[in-house]
Amino acid sequence: MHLPVCAEEVRRGRGLSHCAGEGGKTGEASASGWSVSPTSRGPERRSRGVREPARSAAAGRFVRYRWGLGRERGDMSTCSVSKGCFVFKPSPKKRRVSQKTAYDFREKNNDSEDSELRFVTCQSLWNQIKSETEQIQEDLNKQLFDNLVSFLRQSHSEFQEKTTEWTCRMKSREIPTAALVLGVNVTDHDLTFRSLSEVLQNNITPYIALLEAKDCPGIKNLMQKLMGQLMNCYIDTDSLEDEDYVQVSQNRISCSMTSLINWYESVTKKTDSETPSKKRTSSSRHWQSPPVVVIFKDMESFTTKVLQDFIVISSQHIRELPLVLIFGIATSPMIIHNLLPHSVSSLLCIELFQSLSCKEHLSTVIDKLLLTTQFPFKLGGKVLQVLINIFLYHDFSVQNFIKGFQLCIIEHFYSQPLSVLCCQLVDAKKRVNYLSHDQCENIRRLPSFRRYVEGQVSEKQIALLTADSCLKEVTLKLLEDLHVYHENYVSVLRCLHVFTSSLPKYPLGKQIRELHCACLENQVWETEEYESSLQLARMLNKSDLVTMLQQCVEIFVSSSGKEFDKTVEKLKDFLTQFQKLEDHKTLHEIVYFNTASVLREHLNAAPRIALHTALNNPYCYLKNQALKSDGGSISNKAPDICIVYKLHLECGRLINLVDWLEAFSTVVTAAEGPNADAASSDQVDDIIQARFIRAVSELELLGFIKPSKQKTDHVARLTWGGC
Repeated sequence: MHLPVCAEEVRRGRGLSHCAGEGGKTGEASASGWSVSPTSRGPERRSRGVREPARSAAAGRFVRYRWGLGRERGDMSTCSVSKGCFVFKPSPKKRRVSQKTAYDFREKNNDSEDSELRFVTCQSLWNQIKSETEQIQEDLNKQLFDNLVSFLRQSHSEFQEKTTEWTCRMKSREIPTAALVLGVNVTDHDLTFRSLSEVLQNNITPYIALLEAKDCPGIKNLMQKLMGQLMNCYIDTDSLEDEDYVQVSQNRISCSMTSLINWYESVTKKTDSETPSKKRTSSSRHWQSPPVVVIFKDMESFTTKVLQDFIVISSQHIRELPLVLIFGIATSPMIIHNLLPHSVSSLLCIELFQSLSCKEHLSTVIDKLLLTTQFPFKLGGKVLQVLINIFLYHDFSVQNFIKGFQLCIIEHFYSQPLSVLCCQLVDAKKRVNYLSHDQCENIRRLPSFRRYVEGQVSEKQIALLTADSCLKEVTLKLLEDLHVYHENYVSVLRCLHVFTSSLPKYPLGKQIRELHCACLENQVWETEEYESSLQLARMLNKSDLVTMLQQCVEIFVSSSGKEFDKTVEKLKDFLTQFQKLEDHKTLHEIVYFNTASVLREHLNAAPRIALHTALNNPYCYLKNQALKSDGGSISNKAPDICIVYKLHLECGRLINLVDWLEAFSTVVTAAEGPNADAASSDQVDDIIQARFIRAVSELELLGFIKPSKQKTDHVARLTWGGC
């Protein structure tokens, strides 16, 4: 939360209280009522007449802004084209965990039946899936991490043994460097680097520093961040805004390569002087003089000068400090030579490491989470397609795909009362026997169950619709059939993919996920792509066909565990079942999540529509009855920014600030009537003007208006239409 304050008032020494309307006048405003001049110079480092507040967590941070350029110093966490001060509340050190999460499942239908059991089932299922995804990530990165560990051990052993090769390298002052190409899925890199850091700490060295470009705008910042992480001490980066604080930090910790070398020698000497028993214990994981590993998480974002200075300085001290660099690269290894001149890159002994493709990672995740009977929860065709499209056309992030999958699980268990049966078959059978009458009615309302009832004889229909005991017996049988259906479906899908993945032009897709989506959306054997695949399969030569059939046999044997001599009969039987899979989908609503519209609403953000809805109809989000308005009327109970926004919708391309302020004042003072206290009119005007300035500044920050160069007392409108 930030509160913009009129820069003119800060310059005059009136501070926050005046702009909030607590005392004094705003002084002579311009003809437009706009107190921030776009042509004025940026605020000074310390404004005259203003005593800056204490820098404490309780008091927050007061940060100065420059017109159109964002903050003068520090990060760009908040950027505004309006000039003023912003107040930041300190973030809580420890977030409290809500204790009413289990009860949130009741809010959908105001029904608490089975809500806690659904919550527990949802939580248990997600914990299993989360552990599975972590295991997948660990298995996929194992080869990469093993190669990196081997590289670090080799370079470190040369430093320990002082071999001839090491001596030659030291003469040329080369730094061992690993170029780690991770791909363009930048959002997944943090997890990879955290895992890499844990592996290196467990096997190579405890001295690891992870650096990001946003924290290292200069070589001084880089050295402070590096030494702060290595020495396990906190250096306040906000202190860089004041020279006094910087001087204190430097006195407390001298951030230089010499200090780093002295620290390294002291900690390694301390380790060597330990008792033999402790020494043996530590040497089992680390060497006596472990290397210092510096990881640049996003090398492309680092400033060229910062990298050059650090590499040159480090190369001059490589004899005293066993430094190893790891460059995280998202694009191409050639970026090293693009960023660094030959004189600097020649100081690096670079070895290239390539991570697994994010597409292969996604295929593994889908194979382990969806194409298995281990987890009862399934995704519908449209929902899966939404997640895959976001992955392919937005970010290539596997972690975001998993988060979307988690959202589907939560939404399914929240919105579907019968999701209490979305568990392992053994548990589902037990829960069916304890279903209440209302839950039995929920089963009878399912579209798939209605179709099933319509196909039964009249006596059976009456029993299913009236007798709960009969319904429970049939539900048990249908759940067993659904479980068998999933086992058969996965095996047949894999066999079909064996044939279609090698066909020319891939009529049913090259990846198994494409074939899976096609099978979920419709009866794939009735499509033109399926007919085309059959025609191409008939043209295969004998050797290719035999190879594919052998792969199918292996799939069936591994899935069923039956004898090998019955494989041919089973193949025919499975192909027959494949064309009748639709008959076994009764009660699929219990385990399948098909609401793709809800998923799009949460994942495909539409910020302009959301902003327009919030500003034009604040009742939609605030649920305050006083904010309800009829048609296009403007309520004086609405927030100031909503009033200003609605008034600006009635204007043309240029908006006169004086007229805008008068209209705003008219709406705000509408409830006071003509007999308002005249004595306090000046005070009210000051408060209204301050509120108007703040609301207009927020609209400008959101991008709805901008200052106009044509007329100084006007602003230009930037958006048109309702949304």
